[in-house]
Amino acid sequence: MDIESLRDTIVEFVRHNQAWAPFLAAFLAFGESLAVLSLLFPATVLLVAIGGLIGSIELAFWPIWLGAAIGAWLGDVVSYEFGRYFEDRVQNVWPLDRHRELVARGEEFTRRYGVGAIFLGKFFGPLRAFVPLAAGVFEMPRAVFQAADITAALVWAFVLLTFGDVIGEAVTWLVRFFQF
Repeated sequence: MDIESLRDTIVEFVRHNQAWAPFLAAFLAFGESLAVLSLLFPATVLLVAIGGLIGSIELAFWPIWLGAAIGAWLGDVVSYEFGRYFEDRVQNVWPLDRHRELVARGEEFTRRYGVGAIFLGKFFGPLRAFVPLAAGVFEMPRAVFQAADITAALVWAFVLLTFGDVIGEAVTWLVRFFQF
């Protein structure tokens, strides 16, 4: 199944099952934030698509935002704890041993920016899931990690869904405008 078919399937599911939208957003954000799985999981595009439905079918923004933020936070926590458990052996654990360059980039980014990497990394594709992993490897204090991560998850979910909503509203306006 290609990304467009998946997007269309998810959009139709949300359109017909609006009560499930916050849970779906949580699941997608969790997968997008989990080390390695995020490489196979095109959730950013799907969350933007769900955001696009907010205005067009009158979905409630705040429950979906909260679902996406909780999912992103939980995915980061799992990645962080995985990094703490495996420490410097993390690059030898399957499937991370197949993505050593991403682990190394996440470690370098975290080393360079410290706690700021948790927030910044949320907005940079593949780093999104590997920065929490690196924070765990470096044994960043849990309280510091959690504070930065919760903030990042809340902002990230807001930005993605709002971006989708703005695009959805623009498309709706253009369609109405050109229908005469």
